[in-house]
Amino acid sequence: MSYAKVLAVGLTGVTGHVVAVEADLALGLPAMTLTGLPDTALNEARDRVRAAIVNSGRTWPNRRITVNLLPATLPKHGSGFDLPVAVAVLASAGELPPAPLDGVALIGELGLDGTVRPVRGVLPMAVAAARAGLTHLIVPAANAREASAVPGLTVRAVDTLHRLLAYVRDGGALLDPPPPDDAPSTSMPDLADVTGQALARRALEVAAAGGHNLSLLGPPGAGKTMLAERLPSILPPLSDADAMEVTAVHSIAGALPADGRLIRRPPFQAPHHSASVAALVGGGSALARPGALSLAHRGVLFLDEAAEFSTRALDALRQPLESGRVTIARAHGSTEYPAQVQLVLASNPCPCAKPAGDTACECTPLVRRRYLARISGPLLDRIDVQVTLNPLRAAHLMTDTTTEPSSAVAARVAAARAAAAARWSPGAWQVNAEVPGPHLRRPPWRLPVRDTADLRRSLDSGALSARGFDRVLRLAWTIADLDGRPRPDRHDVNEASLLRLGDHR
Repeated sequence: MSYAKVLAVGLTGVTGHVVAVEADLALGLPAMTLTGLPDTALNEARDRVRAAIVNSGRTWPNRRITVNLLPATLPKHGSGFDLPVAVAVLASAGELPPAPLDGVALIGELGLDGTVRPVRGVLPMAVAAARAGLTHLIVPAANAREASAVPGLTVRAVDTLHRLLAYVRDGGALLDPPPPDDAPSTSMPDLADVTGQALARRALEVAAAGGHNLSLLGPPGAGKTMLAERLPSILPPLSDADAMEVTAVHSIAGALPADGRLIRRPPFQAPHHSASVAALVGGGSALARPGALSLAHRGVLFLDEAAEFSTRALDALRQPLESGRVTIARAHGSTEYPAQVQLVLASNPCPCAKPAGDTACECTPLVRRRYLARISGPLLDRIDVQVTLNPLRAAHLMTDTTTEPSSAVAARVAAARAAAAARWSPGAWQVNAEVPGPHLRRPPWRLPVRDTADLRRSLDSGALSARGFDRVLRLAWTIADLDGRPRPDRHDVNEASLLRLGDHR
């Protein structure tokens, strides 16, 4: 037999595609040709596959070998095709019977000694295989637990090429994936550690309940970073669908923990203020990788010292915050990653950042305006909750009164989110922040004029934009959900305006 075909899975962004790996042996000078739009890593598979086959005790075919990857128009990336290429070459040479691999997809990178090494993105590859109707998948041992999270898919693992060849030829045993690990995640910082700042704690709770973006402005030591780091502790665990999506993005980025468990807690990303645009939104010269924005999908993206980030990096967040997705276009094509995040900005009010706040500030009004202007108006307009923190006093730090723990706040947040999800279920929106503004301004969800009179005046006076008007409405619905009421009233709208505008109404 001089022709064989096995199945593999390719990846474009978070979307997987089943790929047929064909191998054909012909007379001619011994050589191996790869076709089907392979990238550099895949082109280098020739030498890796040859060395792995020889070092696994098999004979390399001394023929002209052509390996084709179908569909040929789809770009192929990465080293995960090494294993199927090796099997296809040996099967075409008559060294392996192809029948045991009918309907089975292979994924894995080969070392020169024949070891099968883990690859990135196995979870979305497994999802793609299941959607294509495949029922069996063979992956590297280090990726087995990750792939086994996909329901309806039988996953087996290999640690060496020799083990796989023994299975195909002689019926040898493959490795089973390790059992699911349901061990609880590591403990998170607790809100009980935060003293004072009642308004900021309320703002954090409202932001968590409605999925709203949050801005914290205040002097050093006021508790901005402490509050932001504790936001994940009051967010509910991810649903099964969200956990799969979040884990898939981390798998592509190579950021999964060593145990390969599904990510069940909302992720938290806090990039340094020197981060580039590509580090925030994703990028790369050839295959675009997810950035901190996508790694925080269904979780929190925290930008500490936000005014120190470059203006280009901050403004690159504007479009993804609206759409919930980031599209990265390159010469080889475009890649789309999910980016449904809660953005939290924390900043000092001026460059001198005196702990005592305005009373000790040495900056001129012009310097203060220029410093805060680094966070552009259009970006701030997408921040639902904007609060200013005052400096802490000794009475706050030395009091023996215990503050409410994260567990108590998380219970209220979970109840509020459940109410919102039930209300907006016809539109498939999970939290109030996702509801389109026009939907809230039409019956039956439009609020009475008596409840929105002050809000309308803020819009007419220019204190609010049209986008800001809708965001205050969303906040009002979240406040009502936290209080267990079916609809917001005038007090909810006024509190929402306070959280949005502060004293600038």
